[in-house]
Amino acid sequence: MDSNYTAGSKSSYIELEHYNNGTEIELPKSNGICKEIFEENGFGDLDDVPLIPGDAELISNREAGSDIPGAVFNLATSIIGAGIMALPATMKVLGLVFGFFSILVMGILSEISIELLVRFSVISKSTSYGELVESAFGLPVRILSEICIIINNAGVLIVYLIIIGDVMSGSPEHIGVFHQLFGHGVWDFRKLVILIILILFLAPLCALEKIDSLSLTSAASVALAIVFVVVSCAIATVKVMEGKIAKPRMGPDFGSKAAIMDLLVVIPIMTNAYVCHFNVHPIYTELKGRSPQKMDCVGRITTALCVLVYFSTAVSGFLLFGDDTESDVLINFDRDLGIRFSSVLNYIVRIGYVLHLVLVFPVIHFSLRQTASSLLFKEPLPQGRTKTLALTAVLLGVIYLGSTMIPNIWVAFKFTGATTGLSLGFIFPCCVALRLDKRGENLTRGERVLSWVMLSWAVVVGIVGVVGNICSFRSNSS
Repeated sequence: MDSNYTAGSKSSYIELEHYNNGTEIELPKSNGICKEIFEENGFGDLDDVPLIPGDAELISNREAGSDIPGAVFNLATSIIGAGIMALPATMKVLGLVFGFFSILVMGILSEISIELLVRFSVISKSTSYGELVESAFGLPVRILSEICIIINNAGVLIVYLIIIGDVMSGSPEHIGVFHQLFGHGVWDFRKLVILIILILFLAPLCALEKIDSLSLTSAASVALAIVFVVVSCAIATVKVMEGKIAKPRMGPDFGSKAAIMDLLVVIPIMTNAYVCHFNVHPIYTELKGRSPQKMDCVGRITTALCVLVYFSTAVSGFLLFGDDTESDVLINFDRDLGIRFSSVLNYIVRIGYVLHLVLVFPVIHFSLRQTASSLLFKEPLPQGRTKTLALTAVLLGVIYLGSTMIPNIWVAFKFTGATTGLSLGFIFPCCVALRLDKRGENLTRGERVLSWVMLSWAVVVGIVGVVGNICSFRSNSS
């Protein structure tokens, strides 16, 4: 493929030099793009500037990589994970009407923040979430953002293992799949089951070095999530038609102190369900013929898909189990559903979603490993197969230990949702956009106002969520 670019070596990166009619045009040597130089030489449109500089072959061969469906699958897989299992419990707190409104608004706001990330990553030529933050605020804030990614992603992966353990081996209140199928045995030891699944199934997928290698597994994981949604909606529909479901609550419950405490923390949990921003950069990098407009299309399709899946899951789960809905709705499917083929449907729902989590796990782990490598070794990705495997093993070990110490997914989501989830999904993207748009050249007036509104809302919700978590913890302790 012919190109007007030539590569000149630099100590830490490959600089691209553009020649226009034989005249060299100077490109910036820092982390930002000198927009005036581009406009002066007839290159005012920044949409075609690659997000990831670096490899000359990668830039000259931009048609390689995943297409829009593959990118949608990877981004949707980053979103539709364990959060979907907590949504029926949030619907129990919020009620059907306000719950649906929250799911829709959170999805739209999250998609807007993704568009801000892509736009300003192109403008600043940032290669990762942390580098984008550094281009706006410097190294200390970048380190803070990377710590947030590590805590958030590690927390999400710990939740995945908790769900897998609860479903397959059971919990004190619920019977596991293995026990129902085979009776008592070694599979009743939850920690052992999680360890075996981690070693045999999760570790090989996590050892892959490119996120594009996970496109097929991501597609399969989305399909399994849709199977779960279809089956649960079908069960709820049958029970509604048979008159076996009580009228659901439409709004929040203010009748008790515990209900009010749940209201204080449920919105951060809802926002955490859409956090995928840490994977935007690697997905954009491997998007075939990438441009901000194309990535915006990926984000909008993904958001529409996730809103549909989330609402269907939240409503069907709440209708089926009402006030008995658990923080992880999957463990509710260990009982007789009161319809034909109940046991078969229960197995399909639980085993299918465990497989979904197994396929989602490496996608979230990829950005966790990438961020840890950047923070520890100053490398966007671990350089060398040995270092990759070693870092993967250490991270998986820490995640496994965390899954044995945290009691349930509600505890994990309450903490990450009010802190790292809001920070990664809304606070950092809005702050970066407002900081890099000093002269109002890249944001319209309406976008600036919206960014300020989103930032203020996220800060308030985060503070309220943290206060609610502290009050809830004290109440439980007493």
